Amino acid sequence: MSRNPHKPTKESRQLVQLHATVGTRQDTIASILEIDPKTLRKYYKAELEQANAKANATIGGALFNKAKDGDTAAMIFWMKTQAKWSERHEVDHSSSDGTMVPDTIIIRAAEDIHIDEADDEERLH
Repeated sequence: MSRNPHKPTKESRQLVQLHATVGTRQDTIASILEIDPKTLRKYYKAELEQANAKANATIGGALFNKAKDGDTAAMIFWMKTQAKWSERHEVDHSSSDGTMVPDTIIIRAAEDIHIDEADDEERLH
């Protein structure tokens, strides 16, 4: 027995757009419409994409305004996400000719150590 295919309506398209614009999860929107999330993405792809773009523009605009107004955290976040700014520090281990600096091996000579078993026994007790 096959199910009737979903038929989007003007109202359902508006509902999807409204919910997606404010960040409602797709599985929740699908549940509201009583359809599978795959069906939601199949029939409402344009609405989901448009709503996502609107939401990103709204939040991005608010973030941009906060950064312009001097909010340091917003400035740093903007620079990291939009200007590919990184706080990562890389250490160059190559020599001036571009080759890798060979590993340095340090060998430490051990002194001759005499262990007196009687002294060992005394320390243990």
